[in-house]
This record gives sequence, C-alpha cells and structure tokens, in this order.
Amino acid sequence: MTQDPTESEADEAEQLRVLQQLRTQPELFAAISACTPAELISQKTLRSRFDLRLVPPALALHEARERAVGRLPDARQLWLTRTGLEQSTAPEIARHKARRFASADHVTDLCCGLGVDASALAEVTRVTAIDASPAMATRALWNAEVWGTSSRMQTRPGDVSQQSWAGHLVHADPDRRDGRDRPSKRLEQYRPDLTWMQQLVTTAAGGALKISPASNFQQKFPGCEIELISLGGECREATVWFGSLAGPHTFRATNLTTGETLSEDPLSAWTNVTPQPGALLLDPDPAIVRSGLLDVMAERLELLRLDQEEEYLTGDVQPRTGFVSCFQVQTILSANVKELRRYLRERPAREYEIKCRRIATDAQAIRRQLPTGDGPPLVILFCRIAGRSHIVVASRLPPLAPCPPTSLNWEGP
Repeated sequence: MTQDPTESEADEAEQLRVLQQLRTQPELFAAISACTPAELISQKTLRSRFDLRLVPPALALHEARERAVGRLPDARQLWLTRTGLEQSTAPEIARHKARRFASADHVTDLCCGLGVDASALAEVTRVTAIDASPAMATRALWNAEVWGTSSRMQTRPGDVSQQSWAGHLVHADPDRRDGRDRPSKRLEQYRPDLTWMQQLVTTAAGGALKISPASNFQQKFPGCEIELISLGGECREATVWFGSLAGPHTFRATNLTTGETLSEDPLSAWTNVTPQPGALLLDPDPAIVRSGLLDVMAERLELLRLDQEEEYLTGDVQPRTGFVSCFQVQTILSANVKELRRYLRERPAREYEIKCRRIATDAQAIRRQLPTGDGPPLVILFCRIAGRSHIVVASRLPPLAPCPPTSLNWEGP
C-alpha cells in the first residue's frame, strides 16, 4: 500500500517535533541510564516521571547509542536511529574517502543519513548535507556539532532525485533498504535507484557513490573506478569514483587496516594453476577478491592459484603484504573428515580454525568431531586443488609488515 504524501509529510513533521523535544530533556536520558534492565522493560518508572510520548523514542535512541559504542566516536552523545546506524559509514572509511575531496571548495553529500561521511568531508572542505528526511538532516547537523565539524557544514531536507547535480562535486549514499527489513543487494532496489545513480555519475563534475560491496555493480558504471575497501578483515564498502575523482583503472582494492591499495584492470593479469601446492597457502583479503584483482596481486607477488575457481593461492615465500593471510602447510588430505580425524589423533591441537571458500562446510559440526589436546592451534582449510576437493592442515603465520609501505594519499587520476 502506497502512503499518501500528506501522511508522509505529517509523519516527518512529528518525528522532527519529537526529536527537538528530546534534545531539551537530558534528564530523561540520565534516568534511562540509571534504570535496571527490568525497569527499562516495564518503563513504569519512566512513564510516571516523563511525557509518555517521549519515553519510547528516548529508549530507542538510548539503545542505538549503546549499539554505537565502539563503532562511532562519542556514541552516547549522538543522535541516532537503529537503521541509520546499520547503514552508516565506518569513520575510518569516511575519512579515507574524504581525502580525495581535499582540494575541493565545496561538496554536496546526498542522502546524508546520520552524517558520518558529511562530517568527514567537513574536516577537509565545506559541505552541504541533504536528506529526504528533515529529522535525519537534523540529526546529521547535531552529530556534526558533537564531532566539532558543524562550522563547515550546513544541512537541509530535500529529494535529491528531483534536482540536477551537473557541475557539482558530490558524495552519495542511496538508501539500501527502502522500507525493507534487510538491505538489498540489487542496485535497482536502492532509493534513489540505479537509473538515478547512472545519471549522477555521468552528469556531476565528479564524486563518490557509496554502494554495498555485495551489490550487483559489475558493468553498471562504465568509465568509473570502483574501489573495494576492507577494514579489520571484512570488505565493508564499494565506492564508485566518477568524473574528476575517478582513477585511471577500473578497480581498486584498499586495505585500511594495513594502509595498502592496489589499482589495476582485472583482465590485465592471468595466474597459472599448480597441481603441486607450495609450502604456504594464502587467503586473499576480501577486497582483493571482490574487486577481481586476485590475479593481478598474485602475479605481482609471484603466487599461483590452487584452482581456477578457487581464491586460495600458494607459494614458498611469505610476501610482505597485508593483502593475504598466510598459512604454513603441514599436510594435504582428501576431502574426508575421517581421514582428518585420524591424522589429528597423533597431534591434537587445543584450538581449530576452520576456513572454506567454495566448498560448503559446517564448521561447528566438524570442529566437534576433532580431537583436542595441548598442541598449538591449527587451521583446517577446505579447498579445491586442481579441480579436486581437499583438506589442508596448516598453522597460521604472523603477518609481515608491508614493505615498502603503500601510501593511501590520493594523488589524482
């Protein structure tokens, strides 16, 4: 059922009114913080002391703030929603992206949400942040005040799909949910949708478009650079760089944890497959895999594939890069858990890490079948080698520092 526009506007106005009232009630949040879990569930004490209409949204804000601890700075002072927090950019990634905008006089942040990207941009330039929700635009400004960036940022509500961005430098973060419980992987279901995104990247002077790294971005943005960004071992974001801010190659993989970045065209390299694994098995960073730059990286590091359809690599010398996790191979077995158990009976480990990519594996069920003892931790990898499934028993090697270190400073296309 489609909501009437006047009803939607009334809901937005009510949200903004409640938000403004909450800002004048610090004692309500102090009382929530002092409540026991049982008191928070019953809400009886809070409802007896405060406006009944303010208690539920205050509790929702308190819960979102607690969820944000460790994810966003000054979390307990921020103005959040649960959905907004789930879709917000990690501060490290927001600052990384903002570096490309450092020479700009002004940037417009479209679909700004809670304002993490807008505040990072405001650290390097002036920003106008726009969101379809007046309440969300207000939250972005209030969060900028907490983070000390509001002097270089202004916010306003607006439908960005009804305006022209020709000649503008922009950052855009379309809504992945559009009322759904889970974010969509299909760009066609974003709001604004794929058609709008494709128009934006061809008409704006330049900028960045934030999309899910799991989305169907392949061949959707010709002439752009797509950067896959990992943080803490997880591929967290895909950024479509376009116009004046696009790099010279179609794809880039960046590991923010180690400060490394690799930019190239995926079809510029081809890695051979070996039926004889070397002393090491190497697991590539998810940004490398999702960007399609696995063969490029393998060629530069002189590594080989274990299988044409398998992302695991092999070699004899540990490379100095954070783009791979390295494992010292102990033995290679058939894909038979009974054989694995027999092997481990004579050398049981105190802990097992189980990894797989292309072979469906129930890690918990397998771990329960393995003998435990006092031996050092082992890694059990289920993988294909030259077209056949195998189990590799290995030990994890500590990473070597990248040498030479790779700078993340953007030098332009």
